[in-house]
Amino acid sequence: NRSVRWRTRSALNGVDVDTTHEHHDTSSTSSESINKQSTTTLKSGREKRRKFIGLAKAVDRGQWQNTYSPGGEDGVSFEAKSGLPRQVVEGRGEHFCVLGIESSCDDTGAAVLRSDGLILGESLASQHAIHEQFGGVVPGLAKTAHEQNIQTVISTALQNANMTMEDVDAVGVTVGPGLEICLRVGCNWGRELAMEYGKPFVGIHHLEAHILMARIPSEKYDSSEPKFTPSGTAQSAPRAMEFPFLALLVSGGHCQILKCLGIGQYSIVGGTLDDSLGEAFDKTARLLGLPVGGGGGPAIEQLAKDGDPKSVKLPIPLQKRKDCDFSYAGLKTAVRLATEKICVERGVESAEELPHQDKANVAASFQHIAFRHVEIRLGRAMERVEKEDGISTLAVVGGVAANKELRSRLNALCSDRAEPWKMMVPPPRLCTDQGAMSAWAAVERLMVGSSDVADGQEVFARYPFSLSTEASS
Repeated sequence: NRSVRWRTRSALNGVDVDTTHEHHDTSSTSSESINKQSTTTLKSGREKRRKFIGLAKAVDRGQWQNTYSPGGEDGVSFEAKSGLPRQVVEGRGEHFCVLGIESSCDDTGAAVLRSDGLILGESLASQHAIHEQFGGVVPGLAKTAHEQNIQTVISTALQNANMTMEDVDAVGVTVGPGLEICLRVGCNWGRELAMEYGKPFVGIHHLEAHILMARIPSEKYDSSEPKFTPSGTAQSAPRAMEFPFLALLVSGGHCQILKCLGIGQYSIVGGTLDDSLGEAFDKTARLLGLPVGGGGGPAIEQLAKDGDPKSVKLPIPLQKRKDCDFSYAGLKTAVRLATEKICVERGVESAEELPHQDKANVAASFQHIAFRHVEIRLGRAMERVEKEDGISTLAVVGGVAANKELRSRLNALCSDRAEPWKMMVPPPRLCTDQGAMSAWAAVERLMVGSSDVADGQEVFARYPFSLSTEASS
């Protein structure tokens, strides 16, 4: 065995912290055993893929080794594995503060948030300029940028809150799902800070963090206070919405409809079979030659304002399937074929050369059909949970939830029902990835008595909600 050591520098006092990971030498393994193992793994992989063809991705059906279930098999047996803030233990209702860290993809975020939802200080380092020339996120470049920015981002968030790590009561950091090498940067910093300062630690599930942002009290989004004030009652802060509720999660990497029953308790009603909604937006933007450094969604949304949503005929996906799943791969192909046809008609070689109006018409038509697909699948899910569970509230979360057209159409979907639904959507800047979502998710976990062990905390590229919590619904 050989030990590989690397040093992580504290954000505040300059103390070097050593973290040791063991790597086992497998050079003595025979080539014959490796070949047998590779053949077995390949066969097993093919069998698994056949088994799940036509089913929504990122759903635990017993095939995943690592799943998210902080409440155990029954969903409610929470453990404070690294302790809880004093304010929670003593139960006197005082506020506590959490440092949240987010590095799951291409932006480095940190925020200090009070337990009533007040954001005391935050900082975000964008990587849009880095990745724009490549038309998408390059994981290696994203990791390097996280490493370069994270110390400054954390320090700035604390400074903006007029606090130090001694004032913070807990640390929450995203541990999955996401890009593993990016997640590891934030996780390493979060767990080292938690251990160095003796703070409770919470490993945050990225999708749960998006969902729970719909519950943060709306009047607490921005701080008007110059510094941390410990007065007040944490437990009395009302949530913007209570469990149970239905959530539509639409982002660059995920597209799901979930029945939300409690912290760590989520039942997936529908999911994508292939591409996510955000991914379809990104690919359509690249097809049209739009700048995608800030995401294809905003670029398509802006261009679509100048177009006719019915000018380009596109098919609505999965019309024959009466479930709540999504599919955007076919629509993506249809957009490409329609665009190629327009290019032939205009006598140009690529979509980038098309006139502005043609591009706008394609963007508007794509956006219209993509959202119509959402309306149909979500409407079916709403009918089901309203009838079976009496649910009549909807949370729309994730990066695509910032789209004004989607918000407007889903608001109409809720208000036009025989019994109108209540819809909650975080402000646009809190729909995308940032540190406040990790901090707020940690608050929610801590309030139910749940925390994790910082030492040895791993990260997970794939991290589905546990089958056991889904089954309990």
